[in-house]
Amino acid sequence: MPQSINLLTFGLMTEHPLSLFKYCPRCGSVHFEVHNGKSKACRDCGFVYYFNPSSATVALIQNDREELLVCRRGKDPAKGTLDLPGGFIDMYETGEEGVAREVKEETGLMVTRTEYLFSLPNLYLYSGFLVHTLDMFFRCRVEDTLHYTAMDDAAEVFFLPLRDIRPEEFGLESIRKGLGMFLEMNK
Repeated sequence: MPQSINLLTFGLMTEHPLSLFKYCPRCGSVHFEVHNGKSKACRDCGFVYYFNPSSATVALIQNDREELLVCRRGKDPAKGTLDLPGGFIDMYETGEEGVAREVKEETGLMVTRTEYLFSLPNLYLYSGFLVHTLDMFFRCRVEDTLHYTAMDDAAEVFFLPLRDIRPEEFGLESIRKGLGMFLEMNK
């Protein structure tokens, strides 16, 4: 686990997420036990479950005035703080398809081109469950940077000059770190 992630931020103990899974998802047996640091195995049916991160996307959308599209989170975690458009990738989607869908859902903007930049591990508290994610950051081009609206998880959407972006004002740790990396790339 990266040292920068602090489970106490979430009010959680450092208990392994697999400890929440008590029964085998295949046969329902109570003999579902730790197999190694990333999996549990069922003594009765032999099923092995690996706990892997969920894939998520982050969109970095700039206009021609050196501004970046940011959102204000409308829901927890970190409700009310700044964020970037993005979210979980659905099954059978590529990262590029997922980021385009999330941008459309949250802003109404149509992504025309994506460029993968980097990824960062993250912890995301959802419905009281700590989800390990791998956040993939994409530079996105959109059809139109003038007509957008806050929808879905976004309470507000606006462009912010790059020079005015303060990563510490963003509520999620991977977004703060990713913004810092992005700003360094754009100096």
